[in-house]
Amino acid sequence: MNNLKLGVEVTAAHGLVAKDGEGSSNAYVELHFDDQKFRTSIKERDLNPVWNETFYFNISDPNNLSDLTLDAKVYSYNKTTRTKPSLGKVTIHGSSFVPYSDAAEFYYPLEKHNLFSRVKGELGLKVFLTDDPSINPSNPVPDMESFAMSDPLETRLQENEAPPRSSSYSSISTSSSRRRSGSRHTFRHLAKEESETKSQPQPQPQPQPQSSTTSGTKSEAQPPKFVQFSGPSSQPVDYKLRELSPNLGGGRIVGGRVVRNNYSSVGPFDLVEQMQFLFVRVVKARDLPTMDITGSLDPYVEVKVGNYKGVTKYFDKNSNPEWNEVFAFSRDRLQTSVLEIKVKDKDLIKDDFVGVIRLDLHEVPTRVPPDSPLAPQWYRLEDKKGEKISKGELMLAVWYGTQADEAFPDAWHSDAIAPPDLSAASYALIRSKVYHSPRLWYLRVNVIEAQDLVVSDKGRFPDVYVKAQLGTQVSRTKPAQTRTGNPFWNEDIMFVAAEPFDEHLILTVEDRVGPNKEETLGKVIIPLATIRKRPDDKNFPSQWINLLKPSVADVEEQEKKVKFASKLHARISLDGGYHVLDESTYYSSDLRPSLKQLWKPSIGVLELGILNADGFHPVKTRDGRGTADTFCVAKYGQKWVRTRTIIDSLSPKYNEQYTWEVYDPATVLTIGVFDNGHLDENKDTKIGKVRIRISTLQAGRIYTHSYPLLVLHPSGVKKMGELHLAIRFSCTSMTNLMFLYSKPLLPKMHYSRPLSMTQTNALRANAIIILASRLSRAEPPLKKEVVEYMCDADSHFWSMRRSKANFYRIIALLQGLIAVGKWFGDVCQWKNPVTTVLVHLLFVMLVCFPELILPTVFLYMFLIGLWNYRYRARHPPHMDTRISYADSVTPDELDEEFDTFPTTKSSDALRWRYDRLRSIGAKVQAVLGDIAGQGERAQALLSWRDPRATAIFLTFCLVAAVTLYAIPLQVMALIGGFYIMRHPKFRSNLPSRPVNFFRRLPAKTDYLL
Repeated sequence: MNNLKLGVEVTAAHGLVAKDGEGSSNAYVELHFDDQKFRTSIKERDLNPVWNETFYFNISDPNNLSDLTLDAKVYSYNKTTRTKPSLGKVTIHGSSFVPYSDAAEFYYPLEKHNLFSRVKGELGLKVFLTDDPSINPSNPVPDMESFAMSDPLETRLQENEAPPRSSSYSSISTSSSRRRSGSRHTFRHLAKEESETKSQPQPQPQPQPQSSTTSGTKSEAQPPKFVQFSGPSSQPVDYKLRELSPNLGGGRIVGGRVVRNNYSSVGPFDLVEQMQFLFVRVVKARDLPTMDITGSLDPYVEVKVGNYKGVTKYFDKNSNPEWNEVFAFSRDRLQTSVLEIKVKDKDLIKDDFVGVIRLDLHEVPTRVPPDSPLAPQWYRLEDKKGEKISKGELMLAVWYGTQADEAFPDAWHSDAIAPPDLSAASYALIRSKVYHSPRLWYLRVNVIEAQDLVVSDKGRFPDVYVKAQLGTQVSRTKPAQTRTGNPFWNEDIMFVAAEPFDEHLILTVEDRVGPNKEETLGKVIIPLATIRKRPDDKNFPSQWINLLKPSVADVEEQEKKVKFASKLHARISLDGGYHVLDESTYYSSDLRPSLKQLWKPSIGVLELGILNADGFHPVKTRDGRGTADTFCVAKYGQKWVRTRTIIDSLSPKYNEQYTWEVYDPATVLTIGVFDNGHLDENKDTKIGKVRIRISTLQAGRIYTHSYPLLVLHPSGVKKMGELHLAIRFSCTSMTNLMFLYSKPLLPKMHYSRPLSMTQTNALRANAIIILASRLSRAEPPLKKEVVEYMCDADSHFWSMRRSKANFYRIIALLQGLIAVGKWFGDVCQWKNPVTTVLVHLLFVMLVCFPELILPTVFLYMFLIGLWNYRYRARHPPHMDTRISYADSVTPDELDEEFDTFPTTKSSDALRWRYDRLRSIGAKVQAVLGDIAGQGERAQALLSWRDPRATAIFLTFCLVAAVTLYAIPLQVMALIGGFYIMRHPKFRSNLPSRPVNFFRRLPAKTDYLL
């Protein structure tokens, strides 16, 4: 039975047009959806009516929900003429409907009914989907004719019986009625994905992407060619990108384009090389013979191909077990033509043989998606001599396939064989996995004031503050002293909350009675699920919260009504208009706000093929030789992917493909390579990282490059190997993509109510901690060190190397201005008379025709851009050791960068570093003093600190004013220009008179001690 309903809460309207001829309107709202119509009550003579009425519509066909629209029409009822002039309407498409947990109140601008309508104002609606069977649809309203002929007062009384709104927690009472701000921003409905129109409050799990290729002939890749970096930066050739021409599933990639074979088909995953696997699905067994004396059997299956062996789990005392496990053996590594499937009985000393099935690999069929899965068959068990045994059958399915097969992600892989001492349960820790990070919110607690606080010591003024706690996050307001027991703070406390909201916000009012001694005056516990979501920066209603005694402050006690208690006045909200920064702002992969209703439609699709790696350095030792157990992690937006772990290989082949939706081009895809520490019960070791900015990719082009993995070690920069990737960005709407370049980078709440840099850094650290905690609970888990490395958690730490790199970046930016100044100096010195004469002619033309100045400047920049097009980058940017200042860093600077915080170094090393920082600070201090002195000299021109200098300057200003009034400005500009560019014969080596006069002016250095 279909229980899905559409709920519409009509809250209020703002700034309506007066339609009754007396400067007011009798407003009501008609709701139309899916051939159903409901009306609110009439609010007489009110241009800012408040309804707070909720209606529920039946949804006849949920599959067509995206094609339906909700129309909210606002009318003014005229009692004299019995008419209903229109005040505007709002249309909301079904693709923007969200579940109740994600819904928030929006104020939609009213639109015209027709071309000649006069409309203004906004209508507040909260639209949501629900499948609660206890909710009944609203009663239908009478026809419009009977409504117009009935008494308005009677109609209003009948329709005003709206169901009461449920309170989140009874101890919290909202202050006064709704507050309407003076101005309101406009929010338009946004198109949503079809998956978000479901009635379930939690999102549906997304299927794990599978890497695949289509069938085709595998050939050797062409030798890679070097790609030169544009710009002055130069680094070793071994650290540069290399463009590849691999033979992928769609064909050979040459110059970013696909050269297809005539006989090859193209599948959905065409950015990886085709890999053949032998798949063996062990489904179940029946009528297995008993082997123990007790008549029981603990069966398991052993699948063996040559030297590779996979084992299922075993069942206790079960003759008809069901496993349904899949094994994948790389076809390139098969060393035999016989597949053996043995059934054994688990025993303490030695496992007993039950039966065996032998299959010829030459007879195994090949399955190519989208063919249907191969149906399993029953096979009779044989003894060791090859004769059929009396009882016991095993259901199997055996076929050849590629990584495009749907069984590939969950299969046991022969190229990921773990050491023999690894338990069977740990095989899940080396499989590929797709993770979805939790949606993060900013929780804002605006602590305003408290009333009726009762302290134990009546003879002193209490020093009161509020402590707020959410999980491990704790923050306090400033202490406030009060004589009346009513302290006032009006401070904002910010936390990071993650869905699902299973934590509680704890507010405690404490009195500081002495050093490190506090007395609790009241406490309240608020579940996060009951806190309202805030989509914008409009005025939000505050609440008076009853404070309970510390002994009874729990969730259950809050539900009891309290006759008298201390109260806390606060404004608490989940701010969905912000984007919670959980990574460095320079490398953000997602810029969308927390509230789903504010999300814009996607602009394209990003596809990543993780091909293979080459030349990895050994990370660990096993059996006396160096090796590595590597896997890759890719992060973009809320979606994290992890490849399977390739065991004991320094040149692993992954060939897995993943896909992301792109919402903003100014985002970065991050790929990291790690050594799996689960196998040795150690931490995961970082091997390298690759960052790819989406805005640097051409739409439709396939980028196949070998990325060097560069890692900074205490001994210096080191290349750990190379990672081969295939990347393609497909744009679905070029118009929307271009339009995004004119939009703010972050959601507008970051600009209307900006957070300080200190707040942003603290919240980002908390967000990374929450993210690492959630992802570490998955299976296989993403460890804390992996999440922190992918999110650049240590990017804000001090580093002398980074400081030098940023300084030289500024110098590189100023080199252009320095080059222009040097060129103009050569012009003034007449080093090239022809150039100087041409500059004089251009100067005269621009002075005589000043309207040509801006067109000339923009034309010049246009020509420069066309000239630089020949030297544009042909590849995504990658890490540069020269720009990072990693190739010339000193050992002490590296030792300082890898030092912990707080430091663990000796006092002598700290003293040396402190002295070095003092010398650097002295240079910075001198530069800042010179800049301040120049500005103070400019102020001294009119401050009469030097009376003679000020008198001279005032005399000059008077003469200049009279001269400029008498002589045209263009003539003065020509005279000034010719004077500056005069011939060296008319120049002196001494400074000019204005410079000498300026340098003699006093600065405030005389005031310094």
